[in-house]
Amino acid sequence: MNTLSHGLSWVDLQFRGRPQVIATGIVQGHGGVAIVDPGPTSCLETLELGLQASGIRWPDVRHILLTHIHLDHAGATGTIVREHPHITVLVHDRGMKHMVDPTKLIQSATRVYRDRMNELWGEVAAVPAGNLVSLIGGERIEAGGRSFDVAYTPGHASHHVSYFDESSGVAWVGDTAGVCLNGGYVLPPTPPPDVDVDAWGQSVERILAWSPATLMLTHFGPITSVRPHLASLLDNLMTTSGIALALLNGPGTDEERGAVFAERVRDQLRSQMTESEVATYVVAAAYEHLFNGLARYWRKKGAAA
Repeated sequence: MNTLSHGLSWVDLQFRGRPQVIATGIVQGHGGVAIVDPGPTSCLETLELGLQASGIRWPDVRHILLTHIHLDHAGATGTIVREHPHITVLVHDRGMKHMVDPTKLIQSATRVYRDRMNELWGEVAAVPAGNLVSLIGGERIEAGGRSFDVAYTPGHASHHVSYFDESSGVAWVGDTAGVCLNGGYVLPPTPPPDVDVDAWGQSVERILAWSPATLMLTHFGPITSVRPHLASLLDNLMTTSGIALALLNGPGTDEERGAVFAERVRDQLRSQMTESEVATYVVAAAYEHLFNGLARYWRKKGAAA
């Protein structure tokens, strides 16, 4: 367990045996415990060990706060709630139906990951509707003995929210603040189906309006250089989306374009990171998938064939 502030910590889920890929947030107070983005079921044992190391038992956990429903963030939620039905799950309204019935979510992920679904994510179980609380952004909620402000922060996903604890200055931002390892390159995660470059910039402004002291990234960990980090995120988003658009307006298939895009992103990371760190980024956000999300975005805008 890694401490952020009094009562706030995070667990490295050691996804696929690799450190610094997925972090789950833990909020602990007089009102019980809240978990922010429990990660995939494939990492549930590691999460449980992290909770036990802090003296937390599942009956202590009252809430799960989801930034969004992608499997690396929320995949274990249904499995947890099935075993511990007292837990309440908070999620954006657009993601609720996919938590109640994850069939389409599983089908969409299977198109990308194919026969590796179980290896990567494990079970994806339904969450009973009665355990869910719908969010749209703008709420103030109570969880883990603290008050959190909720902001709607699309860009990476249309159902993404972020949570801010004013008492500590920590903003739990999921994927809205990108993927960043050891203060290095800030990679915008842009997988399909609903990347929105324009909305992403607006979401960053919503986060900055909180004046957070720390951004807590699922991939990976706390960031205290808030404004420079978010400025780098948006700069890199403009760069990667521009690379994708240029490739879409050039020759080749999407598979060929995706391979070129991936190599250009690797080159950008290599300019700032070690090869080992670059390999960790690939685990957190496979570059070819990032091209596919941007391709879909540009085609929806009519900017590419």
